[in-house]
Amino acid sequence: MLVGLLLICLAAISWGTTGATMTLLARDAAAGPLLVGWARLAVAAPCLLLAAWISGRRAAIAVPARASRPWTAADTASCLVLGAAMAAYQVCYFRAVTLTGVAVAALLAICSAPLMIALLAGAFLGERLTAGVGLSLAMAVSGTALLVVGPRGLGEVSGGFGLGALLALGAGLSYAAYAVAAKRLLARMAPLRQAAATFTLAALLLAPALLAERAVWAPLAAGWPLLLYLGLGPTALSYALFTTGLARVPATAAGIATLLEPLTAAALGVLWFGERLGLAGAAGAALLLAALALLALAPPARVRGVRS
Repeated sequence: MLVGLLLICLAAISWGTTGATMTLLARDAAAGPLLVGWARLAVAAPCLLLAAWISGRRAAIAVPARASRPWTAADTASCLVLGAAMAAYQVCYFRAVTLTGVAVAALLAICSAPLMIALLAGAFLGERLTAGVGLSLAMAVSGTALLVVGPRGLGEVSGGFGLGALLALGAGLSYAAYAVAAKRLLARMAPLRQAAATFTLAALLLAPALLAERAVWAPLAAGWPLLLYLGLGPTALSYALFTTGLARVPATAAGIATLLEPLTAAALGVLWFGERLGLAGAAGAALLLAALALLALAPPARVRGVRS
């Protein structure tokens, strides 16, 4: 389990650089958030497809093909959920940011996701929380709330707060659905193949939203180095690490470990952009780190058995 947690923590640290990268893109290239969200998917998809193809060829040479049960409609549905959830996350989260502000959108989306993962994992994966994992979950969500809100305050909201809040919760639900569907499908699909399918489907599903918004493509030319990093690092590589780690740990534990993302983002904000954590933010960071340490030591969630 520790190796899986380490892979997920590395992915979360990489995800934590996304906000800083998007800040630089908005400043230097004036690229809209939805366009950036689609571009990162479009860059990641072919890279993951190539990696999955190479990995599949090596596996076929090293290990003789083994008989397995036929691909079912439920497997196809899980695969479609992955792509739809990833596309929905881009739409919900980026729109929520414009309506509520970064602090509230991040608080609702990031903090709600591990809780929703725990609920969905119990319903669809048969995971049962141990006392240690439950305590770690409570500490991590509380620490993240302090970390996100502490330096800013909830007063930093804009018009359309109600819709924005619902969209932020929708982003949390989308990510939770992705994590649980990914965990379920890992029994049938190798991690790299799964990540490749997820981002290919998500990019295709998100394309109509760009057409509806009549997105301006010119900024992509100015910001291509940052977009390339965003697609290769915090997207392709990070989700390859995440899905590989997810195969080794319960979905609930994975959801808690991903909360390293806002901690990394906060650290970069302090180092690169001169932001200040404040006492509440520092306390939240310490609580989050303590929760992750507890998670590494706690017994994993028990599994009653996967439900069809």
